[in-house]
Amino acid sequence: MDKPVAGARGLFAVLAVPPAAWLIAFFLAPLAIVWAYSFGQNVSLTAIVVDGSLGAYAHALEPLYLGIIGKSLVFAVATTALCLLIGFPVAVAMAFATPRTKAWLLLLVMLPFWTNLLIRTYALMAALRTEGYVNQTLGWAWSGVVAVMAMFKLNIPTFHPLTLLHTDGAVVLGLVYVQLPFMILPLYAALDRLDRSLLEASLDLGAGQISAFARIVAPMTTSGILSGVVLTLIPSIGAYLTPDLLGGPSSLMIANVIERQFRSADDWPFGAALSFLLMYLTVVCVAAQALAARAGARRSA
Repeated sequence: MDKPVAGARGLFAVLAVPPAAWLIAFFLAPLAIVWAYSFGQNVSLTAIVVDGSLGAYAHALEPLYLGIIGKSLVFAVATTALCLLIGFPVAVAMAFATPRTKAWLLLLVMLPFWTNLLIRTYALMAALRTEGYVNQTLGWAWSGVVAVMAMFKLNIPTFHPLTLLHTDGAVVLGLVYVQLPFMILPLYAALDRLDRSLLEASLDLGAGQISAFARIVAPMTTSGILSGVVLTLIPSIGAYLTPDLLGGPSSLMIANVIERQFRSADDWPFGAALSFLLMYLTVVCVAAQALAARAGARRSA
């Protein structure tokens, strides 16, 4: 009995060595280097001394950068809330659809992953720019309203294109566009495992659809909701490409500031400190999700 167990353990150890070495060499070691830089300071344009100082963190906690972190959190929370509001009905429709329709809906949800994020963002820019598809459609509709009002000899002002691109709203819209599948899929997985008999029994006993949803569906899909929130919130906080292309100077998020410290300002200790403040915030979010999931499991038990 001991030999097969020992052999299985040896085989597992052999198979675990390559991925563990890859993880250490290309993830943990670079992460440790950046973490060490966060406790250093620049002594010249090309030299960094790691002396254990907290100057970079003190600089990162200045009101200017705390404000940018706060704005990033606001954008991320707004994105997560909108994704939950939009994604939950979609996930419900997918979970209760026929098998054939469910397969097509899953395909449509995962279809954006087949296209590069940069291309999708440029497509959104083409829709939101001043001469883009949204303003063209609004202008066409407004010209129709003007023509109808002219028949009644009523004058209304001409249409002026809306400023949709390079705004905070464009950033949130772009983040929702990117992160929505990451909210829908965990919700769908949780809803698909739902015991339908409980829902049918509540309806048979006189509960309304809203009451059945609030008392049966929502509590039993808490794990899916929490997973979707974490999968949406954390990437939204650290988003770089979307605010860089869709936002304006006042729409900078913390990832854009970090990128500029490493590429333009050459202040690697400060960029490292900002990066790890973002990572500490991520750890707090994941820990909160784990504690909430554990509390939910205890209540259901």
